Amino acid sequence: MVKELSVATNNMNDSFRFKSPYTMTSHGWDENGLNWEDAHIAYHDLYTVVSEAVAGFALIYCYGITKCKFLTELLGRPIFNLQDFNCLQPSSFNHKL
Repeated sequence: MVKELSVATNNMNDSFRFKSPYTMTSHGWDENGLNWEDAHIAYHDLYTVVSEAVAGFALIYCYGITKCKFLTELLGRPIFNLQDFNCLQPSSFNHKL
């Protein structure tokens, strides 16, 4: 299930927050502060949003085999795992300003 998805290039960084695909009790994740209520995109629009966001790119990379498999199935095109290129884990970066 996708709660938030970001697309980053040299020139831009877009984030998309998806609403819950079903009714659930309100909750968030303490580590990153994401809440389903913060979302603005209907979950059934996931394919459209992701496919349009990456349409202009010949190669798409993602971190982690599970995420790569999910996106490969969703988009019907190969997604390359950054772990295969010995890239640093995203959690190793300090995202706080």
